Amino acid sequence: MSKNLSKDMTVGSPFKIIVLFAIPVLVGNVFQQLYSMVDTIIVGQSLGTDALAAVGSTGSLNFLVNGFSTGIAGGFAVLPAQFFGAKDEKKLRKSVAQAIWLCAFFTILLTILAVVFSRPVLTLMKTPDNIIGMADVYIKTIFWGICATILYNMCACVIRALGDSRTPLYFLILASFLNIGLDLLFIMVFHWGVFGAAFATVVSQAVAGILCVIYAIKKYSILHLTGEDFAPDFAMMRKHLGIGLPMAFQFSITAIGTVVLQSALNTFGSDKIAAYTAGCKVEQLVTQIAPAIGVTMANYGGQNLGAGRLDRIKKGVTSCTVLTISLAVISAVVLYFSGEWLAGLFISGDQPEVVRAAVTYVNTICVFFPFLYMIFVYRNILQGIGRSFMPLMAGVFELIARCVVSFTLPQRMGYIGVCLAGPVAWIAAAVPLCIAYYVIVGKMSKKNRIA
Repeated sequence: MSKNLSKDMTVGSPFKIIVLFAIPVLVGNVFQQLYSMVDTIIVGQSLGTDALAAVGSTGSLNFLVNGFSTGIAGGFAVLPAQFFGAKDEKKLRKSVAQAIWLCAFFTILLTILAVVFSRPVLTLMKTPDNIIGMADVYIKTIFWGICATILYNMCACVIRALGDSRTPLYFLILASFLNIGLDLLFIMVFHWGVFGAAFATVVSQAVAGILCVIYAIKKYSILHLTGEDFAPDFAMMRKHLGIGLPMAFQFSITAIGTVVLQSALNTFGSDKIAAYTAGCKVEQLVTQIAPAIGVTMANYGGQNLGAGRLDRIKKGVTSCTVLTISLAVISAVVLYFSGEWLAGLFISGDQPEVVRAAVTYVNTICVFFPFLYMIFVYRNILQGIGRSFMPLMAGVFELIARCVVSFTLPQRMGYIGVCLAGPVAWIAAAVPLCIAYYVIVGKMSKKNRIA
């Protein structure tokens, strides 16, 4: 095994380990958001507001399907992290092989369902007639690339489970630049419109995934799988599904809420959709530290649970909570003062009303960032220690909150009611997650003392 790259997170300062592991993940997330932003900027500036609205109107549907893909890939990497922490290389290889079988199955299933039902769902979401054609082309192209999404996420998550957060970063940076280049080629030179934007994303993700696979095979002897590893082990598959499906459903349940919200937003017309799309892109860029910490805590929790180090899990969560709340406040301040400039990057021409609507969104949500950041800390540590039920229920609470807001506030408050849906959902998820973590860890500590 490549000891110089893999990282044992069961020894050393928890705070230092979390920070050092999270930094490459953060950089990777920022690059991913940057090329997503560039993709959106090129669409908005080159193809116009309607094209930007078309791409933006698919965001919730994209999150519904690819969020499920990302969640299940992350869930399937929890057992490898636990076996790595327990120094059980045989079970680690077996768990990775069984995860590959499951990923292949879900790739085929999700691709068929997503491609077939994309247009009916867009219609159900009340997507405006002037953009639904472009929206359908864009999202169908993205869905044909689900295999690339699952390939990259599964391989990257397994590499991170070994404590190596740098390597997936390098390939993601490469994919980011490739995506930008292909965007310019497909949209500006070939004039492929929104199809070109989506196809560039799929190709870039596929390249990153293939490179991750090649690297993992070459550099990690522990991942040299044999035919024996691939022999079906239904007991281990059930364990994978017991962790992976709740994580995937948590993403999808949250996404269903965004689909409902998108339906409410679509009634305000393409200008408001474009503004909301720009605001969301700005939000996603500024808040990337939150998912980076989430990935870190899942791997940290998995390794330390495997090593039986509950004390380190508690120390890590305490340190991470203080750090994360501080970062949430900093992110809110940055967004408040730079939101107008960043939102303006996505809007072509002189459209002050669209920019103003985007700024309204970012100024409304930034106050609630501490709740958003806490979701990632506590949801992912619970998933990392194999407690997936409460994160799933938190997704249900978030869904209910978004639906309630979507069916009430927009009718009474207008566009600002749409903007409040996210913050209300964050509070509904963060509070029970925090309570659940302390209850579960308290019971685990008591059991350890008795033992």
